[in-house]
Amino acid sequence: MRNMNLQLFAAGDNNDLSARSYQLEFKRMLQAVFAKQSYFTDFFGGNIEVLDGVQENETAFYVKTSDIACVCGAAYDKTATKAFGTGTGASSRFGQRTEIIYSNTPAKYTWEWVFHEGIDRHTVNNDMEAAVADRLELQARAKTAAFNAAHSKFISASAGKTLTLAGYTADNVLALMDSLDEWFVDAETVGVRKMKVNPKLYNAIVNMPATTSSKGSSVNIDQNGLVSFKGFQIQEIPSAMFQAKECCYAYIEGVAKAFTGINTARTIESEDFDGLALQGAGKAGEFILPDNKPAVVKVSLTGA
Repeated sequence: MRNMNLQLFAAGDNNDLSARSYQLEFKRMLQAVFAKQSYFTDFFGGNIEVLDGVQENETAFYVKTSDIACVCGAAYDKTATKAFGTGTGASSRFGQRTEIIYSNTPAKYTWEWVFHEGIDRHTVNNDMEAAVADRLELQARAKTAAFNAAHSKFISASAGKTLTLAGYTADNVLALMDSLDEWFVDAETVGVRKMKVNPKLYNAIVNMPATTSSKGSSVNIDQNGLVSFKGFQIQEIPSAMFQAKECCYAYIEGVAKAFTGINTARTIESEDFDGLALQGAGKAGEFILPDNKPAVVKVSLTGA
């Protein structure tokens, strides 16, 4: 009997590749969707760092930090024995030298995400590759929604200052804006001030008597538009994006970093049905330096 060479039949329809990785494609989708649909992208510098091929299960990366303040001498010391004569090799005319040492601060993963879907050739009613592309995009949107929820919680927990608002009256809101301005000035913050507010607070600011053209205000009541107020760029976001009894997050742009690591994003031929299992798993986290926390303020509601 003649032996049959099975290799002759192994060159088609993905038979030589049981699984296909989509990590790079999913990475690009996550970054693009996050830039468009994240409510707090400016808090994290305008993007999310996405790492593919992740093997570390705890630490995403290390941040170089230094907690030594800059020391400036009073004047250049011209004393005859400073760095010369008896002071040679034992003194300096620049004053006392401070050594600058940067420490490695770990940015750790704090939560995980997964997805597990199936695309059956008999029921999908679409091209398989097109279906995979569609589902990866929808998964990127779903993960961005999860990021929004996690980032709201992180911002609330990172706030170095909490202010209160008794109600949405004009006087209460104006007093809140004054307090926010005073805090950011006294904290000597440097950068673009941002405010994310719920719809009630946003409308209260728009409707305030203080936002009038006589004071140079650029409020557009027809479009319910408000670009900035007292130095803060203001954006209205859904109430669900705040933690319980909170209505506002104010911060300096880019004070923190958001990141996610993709362990896997793949399709694999399923033995349970005639088609592909679409699977993904990853980790995520957020990082802020302790020194940046005074530049983050949350506002809690104390009234009804």
